[in-house]
Order: sequence, then C-alpha cells, then structure tokens
Amino acid sequence: MSAIKIAIIGDFNFAYNAHHATNLSLDHSSVFFEEEINYYWIRPSELLAFKRNELADYDGVWLAPGPYLNDFFFAGAVREVIQSKLPALVTGDGFYQVIDFFVNQYNLNPKQEKYISENLVSGNRFDSVSILPCGDFGRKIYSTHNDVELTSTRFSVYPNLVELLDGQFIVSEAKDQFDELQLFRLSVQQDFLVSMFLPQISSTRDLPHPLINAFIRACMQNATV
Repeated sequence: MSAIKIAIIGDFNFAYNAHHATNLSLDHSSVFFEEEINYYWIRPSELLAFKRNELADYDGVWLAPGPYLNDFFFAGAVREVIQSKLPALVTGDGFYQVIDFFVNQYNLNPKQEKYISENLVSGNRFDSVSILPCGDFGRKIYSTHNDVELTSTRFSVYPNLVELLDGQFIVSEAKDQFDELQLFRLSVQQDFLVSMFLPQISSTRDLPHPLINAFIRACMQNATV
C-alpha cells in the first residue's frame, strides 16, 4: 500500500504550538499503524484555487486550528472540504465554521440572532476541559484515553441550535463540564470528525490520540477504495 496522503488546511505558524503538535501527532499515528503518512500544509486561499476534484488526490483532510490569515478564505475551505466527502478532522477554530456552514446552508437562523459566542480563550494559550462522552463513538474514544483535553478555543453554542442540528445534521459525541458540545460527527458522513479541543496536544508517540487514530483509520480505508 502506498503512503497515506493528508492535506492539512491552515496557515502554518512557527509560533503556535498547536501547529507543531498537528505534525507530530500524525507521526505518532504513523508509528502506531506502521504506515507511512505524508502530510502537506495548504493555505485556505490555495485550496480555493484548486482545480475541480484536485482535493480528491488526498486520502483525507485535516482542518487545522488558527490563527488564519483570512477567515473568509478559511470558511470557504471548510465548505469545500465538507462538499468533498473525504474523511476529515477539524480541530479548534474550525468547529465554529462547520456549525456556521450548516446554519447558512439550511437557513437555520432566519431571525439573524447570535447563536454562537466569540472564542472565550485569548492568545496562544491552552485551557483544560473535561470531556463527557454522550455518543457511542465518543464513549469508544474515551474508553482508553484521559478525559481531560487542552484547548485554545471555547465557543458557547445556543442550546436550541444544538438540538436542531443534532440527529439531522450532526451526531453529538461529547460535551464538557459546562455542558457545551465538544465533539461531533456529521450525520451523513460519520468519518467527518469535529472537535473544539485539540487532541494533537495530548497525543504522544507512546499514546497516540485515539481520535486522530480514528481519522487516520478512515483515511486508510478511503485509500483502498
């Protein structure tokens, strides 16, 4: 089998630990699966300039945490990745953009009310959150992993919107100690994983994060299709 090919969509910044951790966590999964993984950072603006179906050359896509040089381009990149149907992992700020995609695509906010807060974590620092699984996939992930995660992103989503999304557009998999949604999958594409926290930060060579392993497993399966 040839190497797994992953597109990492984001604006790589040497000053951000989460970006280095993204690369390292893929190396951890590569060792775990004894599988070569090649990954390529692609700026959101570059992705939007891709020719039709060019993204299909990859086995999976990771939408990396910010900061982003242009939020409009990143929102467009999120749309392209969702529409590609490729296995995907979203960590950090992209959580907001995935929610926003469904709200706009299906006109779920006709009164134009505020439905999600701004990021409650400022700067290049991490807060800890306790993860409470609420779905079968989430329970499977945390059956073998510490339930405390680090995050540089904390959004508060209006509870009625979560109820509206859940089941029809997304599958809720885990919340935190504040009862905020932290992990979900898309209902029509369950290998599209979205976490507000940053699993790459707690991944190690000896204990790769099971959420990232689940993403890589989906990419491996996609590569054999």
